[in-house]
Amino acid sequence: MNVIRCGSGEPILFIHGMPTSGRLWKGIIDRLCERYTCIAVDLPGLGNSPREPYDPNFLRHFAEEIDRIRIENKIDKWHIVGHDAGSVVAVHYARYFPERVSCLALLSPALFPELKPFYLLEALRKPILGELLAPLIGPIFWKIAMQWAVSGVEQGDQALKDFYRPFSGLSGSWAFMRVLRWGKPATVLAEVPGFLPTLTMPTLIFHGTQDVAIPEAFALRASTLMPNASMVTLESGHFIPLHQPEPVATGLACFFDRHAPLSVKAACA
Repeated sequence: MNVIRCGSGEPILFIHGMPTSGRLWKGIIDRLCERYTCIAVDLPGLGNSPREPYDPNFLRHFAEEIDRIRIENKIDKWHIVGHDAGSVVAVHYARYFPERVSCLALLSPALFPELKPFYLLEALRKPILGELLAPLIGPIFWKIAMQWAVSGVEQGDQALKDFYRPFSGLSGSWAFMRVLRWGKPATVLAEVPGFLPTLTMPTLIFHGTQDVAIPEAFALRASTLMPNASMVTLESGHFIPLHQPEPVATGLACFFDRHAPLSVKAACA
């Protein structure tokens, strides 16, 4: 996975969802990198990371790849922050490597098997039909749906260009289609409700009041199932890191400070 790193201090790993990239976190990282080591990854097939074929164990493989990044950066424990499908990767990493996670933060958590993919993209997930419709649906999604989703956001146009870059060109629509075929939520996410109660690290969950992709019920359910979770609601659409970078950065810093080891708290003081 492509990795971006800046800052110094307690380490934080940021994991984006679909169909964005590590660029999603720029506004938050810019506000946190003076106090924290901020690391953002591009998931396979997104941003500057090459695509990898999905298999039944791809979430475990993602977790193992993330832990290799931790080892390469000589990090003992870090905070993990995920948005949308990145929340799924985050909780699986916490499941397989709980001793390496200090705190979790989940934004618009797409965690449950009842998840309904965006209706416009559902056709792309179907064999043959997806291949036929990709050149039509892809441009509609990027030029209308995503443009609307980031409207009014500071540097939203630049963020959208960065998200779209892996899917530009003549074959871009089919590349986008292949990324979307990661599996059926009912199957891929079936185990998540069962293991969330085992994740005992402090967890902060963000929900956007205008989120049309992930229902509030998902955030509420996650905050109920996870033993040490709390929930924050923000006036925002689905892309909370773009719409509300200041309150998210402030909320994360306060949350991490509250749960920091005494030695770190003393150093901050």
